Amino acid sequence: MDPRTLLEHWLASGTLRPTSQATYHIEVTSWLDWCDENQVNPWAFGLEHIARWAHDRYLTNVLNGRPFDGPDALAWLAQHHPDIAKSHDKRITALTGYYTAARDAGLIRQLPELNLIRSGVDRDATPPKRLTPMERTVLFTCIGGWGPDQARHYRRDRLIAYLLLEGLRPGEIVRLDMRHLYELPDFTYEVRAPDDFENVGKKFTLEPLTVAALKAYLPYRPTSEDGVHELILGQGGRPIVSRYPNMLVQQICATHPLLADRKPPVTADVVAHTGYWDTPENS
Repeated sequence: MDPRTLLEHWLASGTLRPTSQATYHIEVTSWLDWCDENQVNPWAFGLEHIARWAHDRYLTNVLNGRPFDGPDALAWLAQHHPDIAKSHDKRITALTGYYTAARDAGLIRQLPELNLIRSGVDRDATPPKRLTPMERTVLFTCIGGWGPDQARHYRRDRLIAYLLLEGLRPGEIVRLDMRHLYELPDFTYEVRAPDDFENVGKKFTLEPLTVAALKAYLPYRPTSEDGVHELILGQGGRPIVSRYPNMLVQQICATHPLLADRKPPVTADVVAHTGYWDTPENS
């Protein structure tokens, strides 16, 4: 498979949001174009080639003659131009996903250590404002009251809301895989949250309310299409879109004025950042 065919196949067969697909297509195409122009084999390259691509295409004016050649340059970029450093890191994320797909397809033997050329700047320096204890208590009440009068698939919706409180992000919830759902001897459940590149990620041991919602949902889970293993399914047995958890949270919160009128509004990320229990501020 040639590099550009892989790019199209990877984006078409993955679960990235449409906006991420468009961005990743631009970034990887830029890299492949640079490889063509500089006679670099995109299946056999070094980190120095990616550094040159980043410098030539995006960082020349910012660095003002400084070479983009190692940790010192990355640290300087992160300190003096954090927004540009974040954009650079997103490009490296795009290449990481692309070359993960290349490795899985047998086109390269191992994944290059692309983390070595990340700046390390936080993608989100201002995390969403957590719910107060009172707001979280009201949210629990709203979730519990979300029933057949509110939605046909209320069992699925309750499960999504509780999974957010477990700390899973919307993009992780829509990709949860039935094959990575494990019932333990003590009747609790563990799940593995796949990352953006479908690697098995962090383990979550579910809280009792989430387990109860899961057991209530599973007998009513739609019959999935062939090859579909996502836990959370929508119409026709197909996976739900990543924006659905946020839409759902807004609908649930609209049932109580304390949450409906909150500024800033309650979002899926706010719920995931809040969690089931209070945690230290510096955790």
